[in-house]
Amino acid sequence: MFRSLLFIPGNNERFIVKSTSLKPDILCFDLEDSVPLNDKQVARNLLEKHLASRQEDKETSVYVRINSVDSGLVDVDLDKTIMKGLEGIVIPKISNSQEVVEIAEKVERLMSKRDISTTIRIIPSIETAKGVINASSIASAHKNVVALVFGVFDYLYDMNIDVEYDESTSYNYARSKIPVDAKAAGIEAFDGIWQQVNDIGGLIKDANDARKLGYSGKTLIHPSHINPVHDIFRPTKKQIEWAGKVLAALQDALEKGNTRGAILLDGKMIDAVHYKQAKSVIEAAKK
Repeated sequence: MFRSLLFIPGNNERFIVKSTSLKPDILCFDLEDSVPLNDKQVARNLLEKHLASRQEDKETSVYVRINSVDSGLVDVDLDKTIMKGLEGIVIPKISNSQEVVEIAEKVERLMSKRDISTTIRIIPSIETAKGVINASSIASAHKNVVALVFGVFDYLYDMNIDVEYDESTSYNYARSKIPVDAKAAGIEAFDGIWQQVNDIGGLIKDANDARKLGYSGKTLIHPSHINPVHDIFRPTKKQIEWAGKVLAALQDALEKGNTRGAILLDGKMIDAVHYKQAKSVIEAAKK
């Protein structure tokens, strides 16, 4: 599911270990903003070790946020983190579709070299005026793009808007456009983080506003935000119906081993990742 994406600083070993007990929909280890430049290699080494040893989690997907294209660190980030056990990457500060394509091709080359057969999903983060304008083409840039993120703080900085970010009139256009572009491309969208960690009431209001705009969930920076956000972004009737069809179609293939692991459903290929997602939808609906 795409209700919550929780960022964990990749240079904090204690947080990385503790994260194994957390249950966001996506646990995203960060190599970018939360990691100082002189700690980047430390973070890469910690994540390489963690990813190599982690056990599959039926409820939570594991992603890594690499550094931006402009940083010059993309190649070394990918080299350290593209491995079995990683389910996706978040790419920050994406400005156009070509940046997505180039990184996706690098990921596929590493996967081929390392004999990784599962798909590594891609989530571009829209954080600049150029990114907002090009969000539609970014959303459809590659078959492995599954969602967009609205990076509100970098967007405000790029636009030279010096206001409190919860004054949403200052970024209404960008916040409203991104989920529309995502949905038109057949993917999901994560709203920006709620920075005031202890203001749960503000978080709930902000998440409700995001849902009304068409977001599937929110990016998070604190574990205490997971449950309130999950309560708001409950599975919809459409999601539950889709999940039921996926489970019915793939149960024999994945639990009994009777057929191929990937099949065609409603004109789209579905596989083990979709099965995992469908089970999460049904479980969330029951809760």
